[in-house]
Amino acid sequence: MYCFGVTRVTLSAVTLKTAKELCSAANYMRGSRSLSWVMPCSALPSRGKSKIAHSGTEQTVIRVPRWMQERIDSVEKVKSKQFRKVITARPGKMLVVSRRPQFSQPSSHTLGKFETPLLASRGWKHKKSFGDYFTINNTQDAPPFIMEDQKGEKEEGKSKVTFKSLHLFTELVETLQAMGIVNPTTVQLETIPKLLRGHHVLCAAETGSGKTLTYLLPVIQKLISAAREGEPGAQTRCVVLVPSRELAEQVKGVAQSLCRPLGLAVRAVGGGRGVGSIKRVFSCGPPDLLVATPGALYKALRRRCVDLSELSYLVMDEADTLFDESFAGMVESILLQTQVASSPLETTGLDRGTQLVMIGATFPGGVGELLGQVTDLGSVVTVKSRGLHCLMPHVKQTFMKMRGADKLLELLQAVRAVAAEQEGSGVLVFCNSAATVNWLGYELEEQGMKHLRLQGQMPAARRAGIFRMFQKGQVDVLVCTDIASRGLDTQRVKLVVNYDCPPTLTDYLHRAGRVGRAGSGAGGVVLSFVTHPWDVELVQKIETATRRRRSLPGMESAIHKPLPSAAADSELQ
Repeated sequence: MYCFGVTRVTLSAVTLKTAKELCSAANYMRGSRSLSWVMPCSALPSRGKSKIAHSGTEQTVIRVPRWMQERIDSVEKVKSKQFRKVITARPGKMLVVSRRPQFSQPSSHTLGKFETPLLASRGWKHKKSFGDYFTINNTQDAPPFIMEDQKGEKEEGKSKVTFKSLHLFTELVETLQAMGIVNPTTVQLETIPKLLRGHHVLCAAETGSGKTLTYLLPVIQKLISAAREGEPGAQTRCVVLVPSRELAEQVKGVAQSLCRPLGLAVRAVGGGRGVGSIKRVFSCGPPDLLVATPGALYKALRRRCVDLSELSYLVMDEADTLFDESFAGMVESILLQTQVASSPLETTGLDRGTQLVMIGATFPGGVGELLGQVTDLGSVVTVKSRGLHCLMPHVKQTFMKMRGADKLLELLQAVRAVAAEQEGSGVLVFCNSAATVNWLGYELEEQGMKHLRLQGQMPAARRAGIFRMFQKGQVDVLVCTDIASRGLDTQRVKLVVNYDCPPTLTDYLHRAGRVGRAGSGAGGVVLSFVTHPWDVELVQKIETATRRRRSLPGMESAIHKPLPSAAADSELQ
């Protein structure tokens, strides 16, 4: 007989082996507590007192500790709850592949509305989870914004949907063909006709879907039409607002390639420069199309370098960023200095009003309050892509739980693997602060890895050519902050590494959108290093949305009409 606890359990058929296993488990879980043997029994009756003969046999009572029995019960309860429902699916591609196979999910399986998903990242806040990982596989080969008839017939050139179908001028179509662009994306096909008809448009579509051409093509066509009709153009007629200098230079380059054969002047002005440099941009007269950051345009308006009284088109690219608190005040001042049209009919003629175009990868918050001051919200047409706020299905995404000290080694291995697989592929490494960018740059230098750094605290003159060098392929690795995650074209990028997990889901979508873009030819890979508890919470939201086949939570922000009191006040003014 063994006595080592307070809970008395009588077993009906306890073999010597079973008793030994139970004692060993108790010793392991309890520490140094010893067990004593009285005598072995091969088969015992179910009831009776210890060491009392019954029908020629001897009965043994084993006393199990209460804490041990409670722990066994709790473990059995958890196991029965987690694995009660077995996922049955046909063999095929996996949607989620985990290091622990029980947390993998096939792409053919869809969770029920009230079914709780089994998350591979569920226990990642515990220190013993270091080294765990899971991957969200790409379930499509082509981006979702490519037209269906292009996916199967792109190689044969038989697609019937071209830019000619959008009734664009022949000069513009030929210029696009010279750039290797023939077929429009779904976003361009849906948005361009509305812009040509003069509507105010709020377009929200996934990253890499060709939003720059979506607004440039109809605006340039309407500028050409106005010039051919002999309308005077003494002032700037189109302004494109962007949140960063790098994006301003990129949009300027695309606009110049389209406008140069047509004789239209394009210029760009960015922040971080003195008033003298801003005045030099307008020294040769007002351009037909101006690309500007909010701060630079605000300075130019205060110095009377530019006049928006005859502005025909105001485009706000990356509107979700421009309507943020950091830019909202300047954007509001710019809007109040324009004569925004109240209907599409007012966007034509000599006394035309300004047509508004807002473009972004997510729905901007606070847009209703600002637009309600300058125009009727009912005149704004909303275009929303099917894949908005969703993870891109053609991009593979991996999440790794690791210690901060291990991140540098994993980064080096990932970059070298991409270089070995496809030489000349670009790699973007995102950090959350300028200090981390600088520190990581020093570490990469010691490892002999050639790279570039880009962060907001750099002088404007130094930042000017860094991203251009990366785009041209002079250097394959760019270590940067989120300044490089908004709108910049990165067709050569095949790997995005979140060295620091982004603080928000919006930032994650923008970072991940640097791969798998229109014209890149194939998807890419996003690798995220998960270290802190707050990183785990963000990853769990991403994993839950993926397993449920839904958009990321907390990102919907539609246009709301102003309250009646606010509308009345605006009418009185």
